[in-house]
Amino acid sequence: MARYQIILAYDGTEFLGSQRQVKSRRTVQGELENALRKLGWSGSSALMAGRTDAGVHASGQVAAFDLGWNHSLEDLNNALNAHLPTDMAVRQVQVAPADFHPRFDATARLYRYRLFCHRQRDPLRERYAWRVYPAPDGEILHSLAAMLTGKYDFAAFGSPPRSEGSTERHLMQASWQKQADEWHFEVQANAFLYHMVRRLVHTQVVIAQGKAPVEIFARALAEQVEVPSGIAPSNGLSLIEVSYSDNLKFKSKV
Repeated sequence: MARYQIILAYDGTEFLGSQRQVKSRRTVQGELENALRKLGWSGSSALMAGRTDAGVHASGQVAAFDLGWNHSLEDLNNALNAHLPTDMAVRQVQVAPADFHPRFDATARLYRYRLFCHRQRDPLRERYAWRVYPAPDGEILHSLAAMLTGKYDFAAFGSPPRSEGSTERHLMQASWQKQADEWHFEVQANAFLYHMVRRLVHTQVVIAQGKAPVEIFARALAEQVEVPSGIAPSNGLSLIEVSYSDNLKFKSKV
C-alpha cells in the first residue's frame, strides 16, 4: 500500500465542480473515485488539492489516494485513464510521502482566466473563454493587476471556505497578457477565497471598459468597499498548477 499523487486535467463543462456531492451529481472527485474502485481501491475519499466550481477547467489539479498497486507508475497512469471519462485525464503519477495531503501541503495555486473581445458570438471559443465587448483598455488592465501582489484583505472579492475564516490572502503574482484578440489573466496565491478569481476578473474588466472608476479597485483592497456587482463566467477559468515545498519527496519510480 502506497500513497500516490496524481495531476489531473479536465474539461469542467459537464461537471458540477470538483468536489464530490450527492450521488446524482457528476463531479471530478466522484469520477476519479469510480475509476479507482475498478482498480481495487477501497478508500472512502480521494484527497483533492482544491475545489473548483461548476464549469471551471483544470490542467494541474492534484489528487492523492492510498492504493495497493504492484505494477509501474506508467501502468497506473494508463489504467486510471482507461477507466476515466473522456473529459478527464491523469497527466502524471508519483509516489508521495505517506502523510502527503494535496490541499494542506500546497504552498500556492496558479489560475488562468481567458477572455476574448468580439462583438459576435463564437460558440466554439466560448466553451473555454469569456466573450467581452467592448474590449477593455489594456493599460488599465495592467495597472490594476499591478496593485494585487502582496498581502491584502480580499473580502470585497470573495468569501472564505468557512464563515469564521480569514479573508486575507497573499498574491505572489498577477498579470494580464495579450494574445491576438484574447486577454489572459494569471494569478498565483497561497490560497483563494470562494469566487475570488472570477470577481477579480469581472471587476478589472468593468473598470477597463470605463464602466467604473479605477479608484474603486484600490479602495476595495485597502478598505474593502463594494465593487461593481457581477462575476466572470466559470468557463474562462482554469486551475493551472498547485505548488509544493521542495522538502516534499516524491518518487518517480515504484
